[in-house]
Amino acid sequence: MEYKPDYLTARNLLLELAVPAGTERVPLPRCGGRVLARDLTAGEAVPPFDRSAYDGYALRAADTAQAGGERPVTLRILGEVPAGACPSAAVEAGTAVKILTGAPIPPGADTVVPFERTRFDENSVTVSAPLKAGGNIVRRGEDAAQGALLVRAGDVLDPAAAGTLAAQGVWEPLVYRLPEVGIVSTGNEVVEADGDRTEGKIRNSNRSSLEAVLRKNGCLPRYLGLAGDSLEAIRARIEEGLERCDAVILTGGVSVGDYDLTPAAMERSGVELAVRGVAMKPGMACAYGVRDGKLVIGLSGNPASSLMNFYAAVLPALKKLAGRREVLPREITAAVAGGFPKSSPMTRFLLGTLDLSDGTVRVRLPGRQGNAVLTGGIGCDAAVIVPAGSGPVEEQTRLRGFLL
Repeated sequence: MEYKPDYLTARNLLLELAVPAGTERVPLPRCGGRVLARDLTAGEAVPPFDRSAYDGYALRAADTAQAGGERPVTLRILGEVPAGACPSAAVEAGTAVKILTGAPIPPGADTVVPFERTRFDENSVTVSAPLKAGGNIVRRGEDAAQGALLVRAGDVLDPAAAGTLAAQGVWEPLVYRLPEVGIVSTGNEVVEADGDRTEGKIRNSNRSSLEAVLRKNGCLPRYLGLAGDSLEAIRARIEEGLERCDAVILTGGVSVGDYDLTPAAMERSGVELAVRGVAMKPGMACAYGVRDGKLVIGLSGNPASSLMNFYAAVLPALKKLAGRREVLPREITAAVAGGFPKSSPMTRFLLGTLDLSDGTVRVRLPGRQGNAVLTGGIGCDAAVIVPAGSGPVEEQTRLRGFLL
C-alpha cells in the first residue's frame, strides 16, 4: 500500500508550503476579525494623564489623616473640573476641587473621594474618614504605557485590540489581506443545491460547508463551479483558481477509482503533488500540492471526510495564508461521554460538543459519526483523537483533541 503520512506530518508539510497572502490598509471600523500585519507599540500613554475614577472631590490625603466620625475634616472647594477640561487651580492644604469621572487630577491632589462618602455644599466638602494617597485615581499609562508592545503582528483584531488601536490614533492599520480560496466540486453525480435533483444525483453540500468554514476562519471563498468527472474540466477549474485565488480546494475524485481524476488534473495543471492520502479516518482520501507558491488541496467527496481532513490538516495552513501568528488549534484533553463502539485501526477523529457543565472537561459525541454523515457535525465545537490500533472507546476515556 502506498505510504500515507499521519495527519501531523501532512499538516506540517502544508504549513511549510503556505505563504501569507499579502497586506493592505483597511479603515479601523472594517477591521474586526482581520489580522494585524505590523506590531503595534504605544506611541502615547493611555490614559495620557492621571484621571479620576469617580465623580467626587480631588484633595490631599494628608488633610484627612485625623478625620473621624466625631472629628470630620472640612475643606474649601476651589472649583470644578469636568471631563474634557483642564484644572484651573492647584490643590493646597485645606482645599479640594470638585471633579467628574475621567477628568484630569489637579496639581497637588493625590486622592479622590466619591460624592457619596462626603457631605458637601456649594463652598465646602466634609470628609469623616482618613483617605489613602492614590485612591480612586487612574494613573497615566495604567492601560498602556508609552513604548509598550500592545498588539503583535499576526494577532486577530478582536474588540479589545480594535479599541486599543483607536486609543493610539491608528485609523488605517496594515492588515493581512483576506486570502481568496477557490472551491471546485467534482463528480458527475453532483448538482447545485438550488437546482433540480434527478434520480441518481446528490446536491452539492460540500460547497456550502467549505464556504462556511472558510469565512469563519478569515478567508474569502470563491466558488469556481462544478467540474463533473472530466479531467479537462477539472484541470480548467484548477487553472482558473490558480489565476484568480490564493489557494484552491477541490472536493471529490481523490480516491483510486476509474473516475477519481483530481490528482491527475492537478499534475496536468503543473501542481507538484506533496501528499496523496493521509492515515486518518475519516478523511484518508486526499491530495495536496503546490504550484507557484499556491496550495491546491484535493479533499474527499464525502462531506464528513472532507470537513474532518480540513480541520485536522488543512486549516492551519490557511490560517498562515491569512497571516495569523497562532495557526494551530487549541488542544484539549477530555473525557469521552458515552464512549464509541468501533475499533480504530488508524487514527480516528470524533467530532463532539465540549461540555464543562460540572467542571470536568468532556466531549459529548453525536449519535452518528461516519464518512458521509454531515448532520452529526451540527453544533460540534471540538474533536477528540483515537490513537491508531485502539479498540472501542469506553465511557469517560480521556483522549487528546482540539477545538474547532
